[in-house]
Amino acid sequence: MNDYLLGIGKRIKDIRKKNKKTISTVASDAKVSNGLISRIENGRTIPSLPVLLSIINALEVEVCDFFEDMSNTPENNYIISRSQDNAIIEKEDDAKGFAYKYIFGKQLSSLGFEAVLLEVQPNSQREKVETDAYEFKYMLSGECIYTIGDEEVLLKEGDSIFFDGRIPHVPINRSKTFAKMLVLYFFI
Repeated sequence: MNDYLLGIGKRIKDIRKKNKKTISTVASDAKVSNGLISRIENGRTIPSLPVLLSIINALEVEVCDFFEDMSNTPENNYIISRSQDNAIIEKEDDAKGFAYKYIFGKQLSSLGFEAVLLEVQPNSQREKVETDAYEFKYMLSGECIYTIGDEEVLLKEGDSIFFDGRIPHVPINRSKTFAKMLVLYFFI
């Protein structure tokens, strides 16, 4: 059942785009905020059952159709993620200079897992965010100052950091070059 929880945001986004609906339209019809739809679609939170049902209704699909293609059983002994299938993740409207690319996600027993590539442009801007996951960041190139709560930590190429995503956080790129990091989300 937990595989379904991780796939809900992606499924909402896929159906919304297929039906040519905006986040704003779905949010308005479901009587929730644009930010909540964005956080759900991008795996930052999982909706309650009443909210999920409102969103499904706003997408104008039947509940059974919503869950139809969401398989809980792996077809192989492994999972492979091809780079050409990695989707760009739409984040908050007020986040400038951030590009997230979904790499992989899977539920393993009681642990959900997602991998994302994050590029942070110089002088990027975004408020601190919170996630329902523990986060591991590995700097592939460049450098960022990571603000976690009230603390700032400088991360350079090859550095990594692990923290509780429920603490408000944001990477800040004050350099003149792009910073790229591998981000792993662990949902418990």
